[in-house]
Amino acid sequence: MKKKIYVANQQELLSIVGEQDKNVRHLEKEFRVEIYYSPLPDSQGFEIDILGSKENVERFISEVQKTLLYVKTSLGQEVKHFSESKKFSSVLKKYEYLANDGEIIRPKTATQKYYLEMIDEYDIVIAIGPAGTGKTFLAVMSALMKLERGEVEKIVLSRPVVEAGERLGYLPGDLYDKINPYLKPLYDAFFVMLGPDKLKRYTEQEIIEIIPLAYMRGRTLNDAFIILDEAQNTTPEQMKMFLTRLGYNSQAVVTGDITQIDLNSKQTSGLVLAIEILKNIEEIKFVYFTEHDIVRHKLVKKIVKAYEKWESSR
Repeated sequence: MKKKIYVANQQELLSIVGEQDKNVRHLEKEFRVEIYYSPLPDSQGFEIDILGSKENVERFISEVQKTLLYVKTSLGQEVKHFSESKKFSSVLKKYEYLANDGEIIRPKTATQKYYLEMIDEYDIVIAIGPAGTGKTFLAVMSALMKLERGEVEKIVLSRPVVEAGERLGYLPGDLYDKINPYLKPLYDAFFVMLGPDKLKRYTEQEIIEIIPLAYMRGRTLNDAFIILDEAQNTTPEQMKMFLTRLGYNSQAVVTGDITQIDLNSKQTSGLVLAIEILKNIEEIKFVYFTEHDIVRHKLVKKIVKAYEKWESSR
């Protein structure tokens, strides 16, 4: 279990972690939890992450409440009700997320907002549309919000490794070196929202996993938010394999652009086939984006539209 608490200033932080973190090791040992903290943007205080079993985390938070109450009282400050909820919860709306750089991320189109609503409502959401519409980015945002609320324990982001122009065998290095360029784009959304330090910590602790689709075989993922990116490049067998990884208290979001399939021309796209096979399952929601939802450079929308016109005339 992972919970967050927020303190208003350095004095409150020091009352918990001590000078030069001298209390941290003792607290971790006593409560059997892991403690991490980082400053919030614009000197708005500090965020403290606590990881451990539900019982130990709640016991630690109860002790912190008492400590902060004592500190505020002894300083003659107004004592406000302590809350584990996000410090900016009174400012942020339901589908807004405070990124690492202080920017508030929010849906920019009606379809994007609808997409986030459907992710809250359905265990499996399949998002289809052109590049730049925020399909993966918003899924990551939703996953992080659920992780921070304690609704899931981990996030798994995957994509098929399919060559688009070059062959893996010709790329330099070992297997990791060959695969890493295909996974690197998946780090972008996490990097923006979490920053490099927290992203590194989460990946090291496997709270966040970013892996090739082939590595999903044989796993059952419980208490997880699972995202499949570039799903148009899956085979039907891979798509079935991915969707059947879903365990207890887990949900999946599948994203793809059926106009950018890099599979061999003789292969059927697993995403295209899934649209037909799964269309009558009420518990699975399909969300379709168009060029009107593109939020990248304004030229991207024109490029997508030009290609669609050219392809339809062939």
